Amino acid sequence: MVQHSRPSPQSSGPAGRFSGNRARSGPDSGSKAAVIPPPSKRGSSAHISQYRHAYAAIDLGTNNCRLLIAKPSSDGFIVVDAFSRIVRLGEGLAATGRISEAAIDRAIAALSVCAEKLRRRHVTLARSVATEACRRAANGQEFIHRVYRETGIALDIISAQEEARLAVLGCHALLEPGNGPALIFDIGGGSTELVLVDARGQGAPQIVDWVSAPWGVVSLTESEAFDHVDPGERLAAYDRMRARVSEAFSIIARRLPRDQEGIRLLGTSGTVTTLASLHLDLQRYDRHVIDGLIVPSTSMRAISARLSAMNLAERQLLPCIGTERADLVVAGCAILESILDIWPAERLGVADRGIREGILRSLMERGGGMM
Repeated sequence: MVQHSRPSPQSSGPAGRFSGNRARSGPDSGSKAAVIPPPSKRGSSAHISQYRHAYAAIDLGTNNCRLLIAKPSSDGFIVVDAFSRIVRLGEGLAATGRISEAAIDRAIAALSVCAEKLRRRHVTLARSVATEACRRAANGQEFIHRVYRETGIALDIISAQEEARLAVLGCHALLEPGNGPALIFDIGGGSTELVLVDARGQGAPQIVDWVSAPWGVVSLTESEAFDHVDPGERLAAYDRMRARVSEAFSIIARRLPRDQEGIRLLGTSGTVTTLASLHLDLQRYDRHVIDGLIVPSTSMRAISARLSAMNLAERQLLPCIGTERADLVVAGCAILESILDIWPAERLGVADRGIREGILRSLMERGGGMM
């Protein structure tokens, strides 16, 4: 079921006032724009003391478990520790409606590493969230309780709207400058969030409209069983994926502004960062090169077409994909192309930041570490 809403004024956008640099468009080879918006300098000793505190954000998604630990600084915040591991929490969920024991074990092992890092870094304030897999699973709450018993981490199963809000708060500074309407999207493991924002002023943009579609790289991959060896069947399966996603996006597609110039597009997900790495022909993933990159949409479509035609073994040999992403990246391509169908921006901004950074900004505001 597609979740969607036109937010009320009270939930019209993420809290906070962030300025800072924004993405700069560049040549067809891709351009770079790196920013972390700075907080205001209050000059008080209480504010300075906040810089000593460590804050943490954990994002347990359908595919990945990610942690960031950071301290406020005059330049925004400084990351002091990070962790990321593919846990595939949603593996098999579509068929059984439950999180499997194997997936639970993988997630708890990763969260145990996170818990140790929180202790070692003396974290002052943390927020840990779980998303689509836990929202959808019949044993989601049972899993949350077990995580707390075994790791001490209290996961909060957030709504799709809160997930979208945090993603926007975490990455909006990378939007290209301009006055045209902007769409920010997050392709997850179990769902994809599309958020239309008004980003014409300074600070955090206002959320105008949003939708959460129940297709992410894991759920969409598992929806299509086909013969991976047969080239014709691979392409047919890709077309079916595109059709599923397009139907889910049709709700917001009918409401998006039409025929407006200067539309902007920003994506945060493993799909867009992986495809951006292929665009630059990187031999190893480099966040500093990818985060803030601006890539022509035609290049992303061409890479998607190439990957969808390859077999699994061929994709596994590609740098920045490997065995962990090879079976899921095609579903991500289908989702991305469907987004470009309904929002035909000439360029795509790429963000290697999102929910965790949004959580950190919220925590630091609450603790007085950011403005």
